Amino acid sequence: MQAYRDQYARLFHDGRNVHLVGLSADTPEELASWASDDDFQFLFGSDPGSTAYAAFGGDPRDNGMVGSRAVIVVAPDGTIAHVMPSFNQVDPGAYEELAAAIDAVTPDPDDEGGA
Repeated sequence: MQAYRDQYARLFHDGRNVHLVGLSADTPEELASWASDDDFQFLFGSDPGSTAYAAFGGDPRDNGMVGSRAVIVVAPDGTIAHVMPSFNQVDPGAYEELAAAIDAVTPDPDDEGGA
């Protein structure tokens, strides 16, 4: 998720009216420590049993652990706008999909009234 953090300004138009939740099987304590240490700009959801992860379309491993994190885009009105059940932080295509989902609910201010 560090790669995502480093692309935050570009993807989220500097955090304009949209939120992201990274859903993980890590405990709340692990996530809080990790998020604090690395200064992430988004929320983490702890899902140790992977129940929510599966509900969002993720495919937990046989041991119940999540193979990757789900990323949930929350629109300005509070609705879930997009779910990526398996966000691969090293895949450039994942960032293209995420950017498109964000643009769908909160356009880039540089593009407004232009094209």
